[in-house]
Amino acid sequence: MLAQFLQFLFAGITVGATYALAALGFTLIYNASKVINFAQGEFIMLGGMLAVYFTQAGLSLPIALGLAILLPALVGVVVEKLAIEPVKGAESVTLIIITIGASLVIRGLVQVGLGKGAHSLPAFSGDVPLQILGATLMPQSLWVLGITALVVLALWYFFNRTLHGKAMLATSHNRLAAELVGINTDWVLFMSFAMSAGLGALGGVLVTPITLTSYDVGIMLGLKGFVAAVVGGLGNGLGAVLGGLLVGILEAMGAGYISSSYKDAMPFVLILLILFFMPNGLFGGKSTERV
Repeated sequence: MLAQFLQFLFAGITVGATYALAALGFTLIYNASKVINFAQGEFIMLGGMLAVYFTQAGLSLPIALGLAILLPALVGVVVEKLAIEPVKGAESVTLIIITIGASLVIRGLVQVGLGKGAHSLPAFSGDVPLQILGATLMPQSLWVLGITALVVLALWYFFNRTLHGKAMLATSHNRLAAELVGINTDWVLFMSFAMSAGLGALGGVLVTPITLTSYDVGIMLGLKGFVAAVVGGLGNGLGAVLGGLLVGILEAMGAGYISSSYKDAMPFVLILLILFFMPNGLFGGKSTERV
């Protein structure tokens, strides 16, 4: 029983780390602009698909993975410049619809350019599993967890120890006040989309050797990342990470102990239960604003 529980736990934490990266992407953009970017899942998909494409094209793994993160970050900037900036100040619903439209465009272009089939990526350090108390842990899972932890630490340093990070924090707290003290809030939004897309692509690159990828995987990954962000408290970085891990663990436990048929439903049941009792999420601050 312990081995079985650990097996489900390892699986949940691994996929939960990917949801955490997606949730951090939602949080970055929401803090900078109050926009909920439903194209976030497509950046996860892009990371995985481009990593497969570049490795199959003969590039070395480090270069292929670097390009698979950089190019989606550039796509994020293009989305911000072409879709978000021209309608700056529009209502939230309008912006959400625009990001959904961007998601459909990205998905369609990938489908035409890279095909509909499922693709795999070699594990970064082999496929020999590690044995822990009767459960198996794939080396790729350690890559996912380790790099996610490094990203969280890097983001903490960026926001707390660098001028640019503090400018982004100031914009998230009060955009008008940030502008009055000379912060370029347009640059903040620009950087938020680039970082968000890069984080999503990183998640896609890390998880593809475990779960495979295809042009349409971004839909569910993005929705689960959004659930993680809301569960943790939309706008709260630590909450996004913990929310992602919680969603991943619940999904794995539900699939293992109840039925894999309900695996994708678990996160949405969780969001309903938590928001019913805690409308601002587990780690969200209290607010009297109605949205």
